[in-house]
Amino acid sequence: MAEVCSVSGVRDHPEEQLRTHLQHARVSKLPLSIAGTRHTMGGQTFTPGGMILDMLGLHEMHLDDQRNILQVQAGARWSSVLWYLHERGRSIQVMQSNSSFSVGGSLSANCHGWQPMSPPISSTVVAFRLLLSDGTVIRCSREEHAELFSLALGGYGLFGILIDAELSVSANECYRATRWVVPSAEYAACYEEQTKRAAPIGLAYGRVNVESDHFLREILLSTYGVLPHRFLSPLGKPGLAGVRRLVFRGSIGNAYGKALRWKLEKRFGQIPLASGVTRNHLLNEGVEVFQNRSTASTDILQEYFVPPAQLEPFLERVRAIIPAHGADLLNVTIRFVAPDQESFLRYADQDLFALVMLFNQPRTQQADQRMAGMTCELIDAALALGGRYYLPYRLHATIEQFYRAYPQAQQFFKLKRQYDPEELFQNEWYRKYGARSGN
Repeated sequence: MAEVCSVSGVRDHPEEQLRTHLQHARVSKLPLSIAGTRHTMGGQTFTPGGMILDMLGLHEMHLDDQRNILQVQAGARWSSVLWYLHERGRSIQVMQSNSSFSVGGSLSANCHGWQPMSPPISSTVVAFRLLLSDGTVIRCSREEHAELFSLALGGYGLFGILIDAELSVSANECYRATRWVVPSAEYAACYEEQTKRAAPIGLAYGRVNVESDHFLREILLSTYGVLPHRFLSPLGKPGLAGVRRLVFRGSIGNAYGKALRWKLEKRFGQIPLASGVTRNHLLNEGVEVFQNRSTASTDILQEYFVPPAQLEPFLERVRAIIPAHGADLLNVTIRFVAPDQESFLRYADQDLFALVMLFNQPRTQQADQRMAGMTCELIDAALALGGRYYLPYRLHATIEQFYRAYPQAQQFFKLKRQYDPEELFQNEWYRKYGARSGN
């Protein structure tokens, strides 16, 4: 890596500092990648021999409580946002299930969460400011520079530097958890029934059984129903983190450990709760609770989207693919994603279930090759059933698979070069799938 440049100590006017870095990259002929907390796995935040712009120094925020709009800089972590909003009785409408990520990174990947019947985070964006490759700063919204608004949300930093954003926020709420364990073939119907009940449901997700005796055949659905007129306690993080980490990491390569974890989750849920818990409390958990600290192995995230009616056919294929490759599947979470009307490179063009899979593998070339082969088979399984795969992870998909999953990508990359003719903004993901030599 040639250089890492940081933005720091900038409160009100970060544009000039950002322009200085932009000009340095141009003069030095360095491809520029934009980074926050760097949790993506597919090289979206760096280019070998290039320059990384670290945005974490931009973390100021302000709430317009009359309009329920949060103005927040791109480098702010969701953990800080949640603390800020909690003190003001507000919460995030859509975000990932963990709070370790940055706002700019989440918008650039157009993340989704465990908010039932909700589109991705792009649906909550009112506007954002974008620094283009020529140094111009523009405000993008559904009315102003609407094409760039669509392209940059889920655009992985290829169209400019996202400086700050205006996000719609909602009231914080108190929830009570309810759980059901159902056969996988009944999950879609159960999810729809339980999340469309008369009592409002604020959050919901499924957890799939990964123990060998019932591999991917049972799903634990957890819903969080609103408790009206309850006192909202001060914000903390979900409890028993040490115990939960011990149980989770103890399931690696361990059939008994996986069976024990499933038994505990069925009885207590993933997060043991009191009778009531706030929305912000549930969202305020970092990835460090389950993070791999081993030097001998690594954890690999993957994510696949399938229409609800195709969930069981997809799982049936997955039950054959994963054991055939000897992969150690630690966890599968299922979330619902409603159609995305905002982003250009959208993954949700219909109602979908997102299956987030976490694997553990040795840090060896042989293990990487096995994982790549298995991933391509899983992608084919999703595509065959009208689904897609999510882009922020390892670059195992072939170029042909990528364009089958995202047929709009050819136009997406054409527009990228129209707005950035020098291809100043680059990353490894772009170099594999979108650069001129790969198109």
